[in-house]
Amino acid sequence: MGYGMWGMGGWTGSDDEESLAALQQAVDLGCNFFDTALAYGDGHSETLLGRLRRANPGKRLYLATKIPPKNLAWPSRREFTLDDCYPQDYIEKSVETSLTNLGAEAIDLIQFHTWEDSWVSDGRWIKTLAGLKRQGLIRTVGISLNRWEPWNGLLAVREGVVDAVQVIYNIFDQNPEDELFPACREHDVAVIARVPFDEGSLTGTLTRDSHWPPGDWRNLYFVPENLVPTVERVEHLKPLAPAGMTLAEMALRFILMNRDVATIIPGMRKPRNVAANLGVSDGQPLSPVLYRELRGHRWDRQPTAWSY
Repeated sequence: MGYGMWGMGGWTGSDDEESLAALQQAVDLGCNFFDTALAYGDGHSETLLGRLRRANPGKRLYLATKIPPKNLAWPSRREFTLDDCYPQDYIEKSVETSLTNLGAEAIDLIQFHTWEDSWVSDGRWIKTLAGLKRQGLIRTVGISLNRWEPWNGLLAVREGVVDAVQVIYNIFDQNPEDELFPACREHDVAVIARVPFDEGSLTGTLTRDSHWPPGDWRNLYFVPENLVPTVERVEHLKPLAPAGMTLAEMALRFILMNRDVATIIPGMRKPRNVAANLGVSDGQPLSPVLYRELRGHRWDRQPTAWSY
C-alpha cells in the first residue's frame, strides 16, 4: 500500500498538522511509497512530503511526483502537442522546482501528469529525461493516464520508454485489465493503481444529496448524472462486504488480488484512515467466490466533460 497525497494539496478540510501526523503514522506502519505532484496545491503537497522525509532521516522513503502540463489542461486531449505540455526547458524547470520542494537530491519516480501516446514518436522528452537521469536528478520515469483511457499508454509501455504507469483501477473501473496490464506484465512496467475508492464512492459514504464546499472539485465530478447512478451501484455492493469488513477495505482487497498491481495509492488525510488502509497489506485475500462476484460489477464508462 502506498500513499496518495492529492488531498493534502489544498482540498477543503485539509489541515497541515493533521496531514503530517497521518503521513508519519504511515511511515511508522511501514509505508514507504508516497505519490504527490507539483500541481497539488502549487507544490504544497511536495513540501509536506519534504518535511516528512527530513523527520525520518534513517528510513528509505520513495518519492514519486509529477510534472504538470505547461498548458495546465486536464485531462489531456488528442490535439495537444509535446510543445503544448512538456517542452524540454519546462521539464527541467519543473523537476528543479520539485526537488527544491521535496528537499531531495533525486526523485525516485518522475511522472508526466498527463499523457498522449502520440508523444512517444517525439524523442525530445526521452532525451531530456535521459539527461536528468545522467545528472542523478531522477531515477525512473512514469506516466499518469486519463480517466477511462487505459489504452492511451499502451505504446509507451510497449516501446519500453517508461518504468511505471499510473492508472485508475477499482471495482468499477476494471478496463485496464484488458490490454494495459498484460502489456505492463510483458514489459516489466510497474502499475500504480490510483482512485481505488472511485473518488470516495466506494467508501460507501455518499448519498444522492452529497455535496461539497464551493470550489471543491468533487462538485464538478459528482454531478447528478454521475452521482445518482454511482450511489445506486454502491448500494448493490454494500451487502457483499463480509462481516467485519468495510466497503473500503473490500475495495482495496479487490485491487490487491491482481498481481499486476505494484502498489495502490489511496488518498489519506486522517490517521484513522491510514491505520485502516495500511492494515489491508496483511496478505489476506478475498474469497474466490466474493472476488468473482465483485468482478461482475465492472462499469465501463466513456470520458465526458465532467470526468477529468
